[in-house]
Amino acid sequence: MNLSAFLLFCLIKSSVSSLSPTEKTWTYKCESDKCVRYHYLTETNGEKRVPFMTCSMTCGDVNVWPHPTRRVGVLSSSLKFSVESLQLKMSTSFHEVDRLYRKSFHVFLRELKQIQKIEFFDHAKVAENERQSFNPEDKVKPSKCVKSHCDIINFIVEVHVLKSGNVHIDLETDESYNLTSTLDNNNMVAKITANTFFGARHGLSTLQQLIWYDEEDDLLRILSRFVINDAPKFKYRGLMLDTSRNYFSVDSIKRTLAGMSYAKLNRFHWHLTDSQSFPFVSKYYPELAAYGAYSDRETYTHEDVQEVVEYAKIRGIQVIPEIDAPAHAGNGWEWGPKKGLGDLSLCINQQPWKFYCGEPPCGQLNPKNNNTYLILQKLYEELLNLTGPTDYFHLGGDEVNLECWGQYFNETDLRGLWCDFMLQVMNRLKIANKNVMPKFVGVWSSGLTSTRCLPKSQVAVQVWGGSTWTENYDLIENGFNVIISHVDAWYLDCGFGSWRQTGDAACSPYRTWQNVYKHKPWEKMRLDGMRKKQVLGGEVCLWTEQVDENGLDNRLWPRTAALGERLWTDPDDDNSLDPIPREVFIRMSVFRNRLVELGLKAEPMFPKYCQQNPGECE
Repeated sequence: MNLSAFLLFCLIKSSVSSLSPTEKTWTYKCESDKCVRYHYLTETNGEKRVPFMTCSMTCGDVNVWPHPTRRVGVLSSSLKFSVESLQLKMSTSFHEVDRLYRKSFHVFLRELKQIQKIEFFDHAKVAENERQSFNPEDKVKPSKCVKSHCDIINFIVEVHVLKSGNVHIDLETDESYNLTSTLDNNNMVAKITANTFFGARHGLSTLQQLIWYDEEDDLLRILSRFVINDAPKFKYRGLMLDTSRNYFSVDSIKRTLAGMSYAKLNRFHWHLTDSQSFPFVSKYYPELAAYGAYSDRETYTHEDVQEVVEYAKIRGIQVIPEIDAPAHAGNGWEWGPKKGLGDLSLCINQQPWKFYCGEPPCGQLNPKNNNTYLILQKLYEELLNLTGPTDYFHLGGDEVNLECWGQYFNETDLRGLWCDFMLQVMNRLKIANKNVMPKFVGVWSSGLTSTRCLPKSQVAVQVWGGSTWTENYDLIENGFNVIISHVDAWYLDCGFGSWRQTGDAACSPYRTWQNVYKHKPWEKMRLDGMRKKQVLGGEVCLWTEQVDENGLDNRLWPRTAALGERLWTDPDDDNSLDPIPREVFIRMSVFRNRLVELGLKAEPMFPKYCQQNPGECE
């Protein structure tokens, strides 16, 4: 081989090897609202390669999760732009809304830079950046966009918040929004109109999902025209994380909050303490963490909680901390006698545990010790000061073991003792909240909630039992508002076998994202309009006997997102046995990939082949 031929051979080999087989092998076409994969080698046919994401976003139904509820109109064509062309134009008379939304827009820009491969997104560093002042018009990096290559040169996000300056969500908050676009030459305006910060924040989340990265052009794309009018069906859309049985770092909690914001969930129920550990460092009673935390490093200080709360608020999420009581209170409470406060908790680590609690180790607060109530009052005061005004506060209240109390008290009515405890604690909560009772006090459902001693107008029962249990009907018939967390659908810790040496698994089988999505208990219960209003919403729960932060993301996602659409959109589903429609699978698959792109290790839904060939794995 002569030198010229050798150089030509090397050039051809270099060109071929530079093509990434995962990115350059396939092109896609939209046929009958479905992306069809074709082999792609060269541009000799004159057609430009269409990446999978560009096809998915311009083919069929609008690819947004959760699906908008009201009016949707989009064009299937798309426009190229670079993240540096984005600017925010705020229009609101509420200073705190303006401040908070500018921080939300900062997050929006940073996440788009992540998917455009401009910078790496690190959830661990976000909170510090969000505490700093930010002008979204500042342009730090040069644009990838040259006018001849981009369809949009100036991209204005115009935001109007019209009616409320409240930045603390409640069950009366208007979360609706309107999102529209206009295009004039190379200038696009995406206009978000809402009555509250929260509605405008959801509009920004939807706008983000109308944008994607096109690796063929190395630019972002957005649908060229869209009109979306949207609002949630349920006001309470929650996720509960237990950080007592295993410790979770603040960084892992922030990743969870980020995922929640993408799925338009709005309440983070933080199960802070349990009988295994007490990681919250109280300024009034540091002994609780000193005795109860797994280690000095596995704790949550006031600064940690404030960081989580601010991170959540920027994403439209309220943090609801829970100090479980009177049961699930063991380690951390044993120091009372040494401090002259008496026994604050009973049955701590008592054996055989099966007689005195639901799982080891045991521990149950002392209902006859006034110091116990004082400590709870001061804990509530600390947490309320950290999380801000709220219409909902969770007291715990479940799985009280009457055998434990029966060892110490000769009460003939131990159920009445529980009632006295809960009423006393509610009074202490009111004192802690500056003599204002939150509109709703959350308690877990149990056999004791049927004693009817609790004021039904103030109590919202979180129903965790099976969806066919009679308690579902009884609580609503008795006038209670409920938040649904049915174990047979929305418990994400189920299906991993027993974690004890002996005994069966707590619950089986594994709850798939389809199980979460298809669960629609208000239809099965055939509630009329008034009674359906007593269902405030729902919450997925992750108890953490068998998971820590190393497996957190894939235990939650994308299954939690399925709850997001169920509670936001509540799509029609006449028959629970019907398969989930193809378009839902496609949208969920795209959303799962977005989560991964933004740093969450969401578990896969199926082989990648099925993603690249929609409809072929049915």
